[in-house]
Amino acid sequence: MSTNTPENRGNRKLLIVGFIVILTSINGILLYMNYQKKEKAEEQEEVIRVKNTELENQIKVYEALKADFERQSQELQAMGLENDSLESKIAAISADLDQLRGFRKSSYTLADQRKFRDRAQAFEKQLIQKDKEIAKLKEDNEVLFTENTTLKTTQNKLSDSLTTMKSTNQDLTEKVKLASRLEAQNVSVNIINQRGKEKGDDDSEYRAKRVDKIKVSFKLAQNDVAPKEPKTIYMRLIEPDGAALYNLSTGSGTFQIDGEDIYYTAKRDIVFDNTQQQVSFVYAKNAAYKKGQHTIELYADGFLIGRTSFVLK
Repeated sequence: MSTNTPENRGNRKLLIVGFIVILTSINGILLYMNYQKKEKAEEQEEVIRVKNTELENQIKVYEALKADFERQSQELQAMGLENDSLESKIAAISADLDQLRGFRKSSYTLADQRKFRDRAQAFEKQLIQKDKEIAKLKEDNEVLFTENTTLKTTQNKLSDSLTTMKSTNQDLTEKVKLASRLEAQNVSVNIINQRGKEKGDDDSEYRAKRVDKIKVSFKLAQNDVAPKEPKTIYMRLIEPDGAALYNLSTGSGTFQIDGEDIYYTAKRDIVFDNTQQQVSFVYAKNAAYKKGQHTIELYADGFLIGRTSFVLK
């Protein structure tokens, strides 16, 4: 008996159709699941890309912060100042940078993003505040520099004025010194022989063998500028050979003229009273005098105040 009846053929069609429907449904489900998986993978890739971008941006922010704090440190050093707090901030930012760069090999969570973003904002506020402080320091330094420059200019002007005043005072002192110089007038020379007799003649010539002592007399001219005070007058008796008579035992010595030591024959201490007072020297050589022209020079206060000469035959 044959089984290929219309009923059997209908059942087979239904089975085939059902199988096709099942296969189609399975394919649809698989396609949907693949689509969702692909979409999820894309979402994850987008999240990773966003994280990487956020991380790179955050690293750039910290690098810029570090560079700015280092700039501030250099500006303070240029002004001769040091700031330990800046060095601490630079160290903290460097540590954060190291940590951020380490996230490239690990996860960078939203919590991490918020943490480093907040820290960066705090650093930025401190940076702005420090820039204001540095600007104020620079302004103060400019003011101080201007004041110092003005002060130096004033000091230089005062120094120049003092130098001018000193020079003027020195000139005045020299002029007063010159004006107050003593002047020996009517300088005369007499001889005193062995018998104590004093002799002088109009020719100022004497016999050498008869001379025992030399007497030099003069009058101090009136000088209203010269102060009334003790004075030392030096007498030089210069022999024909050009050498001044010098004997320590008779009171000779040295004095200075323009910083140079000069030998004197005798000296007298007086008190100048501006009365045209008479002054005299009596000098004994205690040896024979040389023949020829002798010169008498008188000095006081470093000046030559009188001169005369006489001849011994």
